[in-house]
Amino acid sequence: MNPTDQERAKLLKEAKNIAVVGLSSNPERTSYMIAEALQHAGYRIYPVNPMLTEPVLGEKPYASLLEIEDPIDIVNVFRRSETVYPIAEEAVKLKAKALWMQLGVENEEAAKLARENGLIVVMNRCIKVDHALLVRS
Repeated sequence: MNPTDQERAKLLKEAKNIAVVGLSSNPERTSYMIAEALQHAGYRIYPVNPMLTEPVLGEKPYASLLEIEDPIDIVNVFRRSETVYPIAEEAVKLKAKALWMQLGVENEEAAKLARENGLIVVMNRCIKVDHALLVRS
C-alpha cells in the first residue's frame, strides 16, 4: 500500500537530496530523463551505479548508497524488482527518509524492511509524474 497523495506530496515538497539508483549516463534512458527533470525541479541528484565512472548530469557518481556522505531524503530505484532488497538495506543504513521504487518496480520484502526501519515506501510509481501531479498543481 502506497502513501496517500498528501503524504507523497509532503515527502516531495520537503525532500532536497535524491539518490537515483540505476541512473544511466545515456540521455535516452528513462532514468536519465527523470533524474534530469528532478534536477530542473530543484532537487540535488546523486547518481548511484557502479558502472558509472564520469559525472552524470554534472554530479559525481557513486558505486553504492553507502559511499554518499550527504543526507539523502529519497532513494529512487531504477532496478529490477528482484534486486531491490540490498538497496533497501543500504537505504536503511544511510537513514534515508524514503525508498521510492519506480514504475514497474515492486518488492514486498524490501518494502517491509524499509517500513520497519521508519522509511516511507512508494512502489510502482513514477516520481516525476507524482511530482508533476502533486507538487506543481
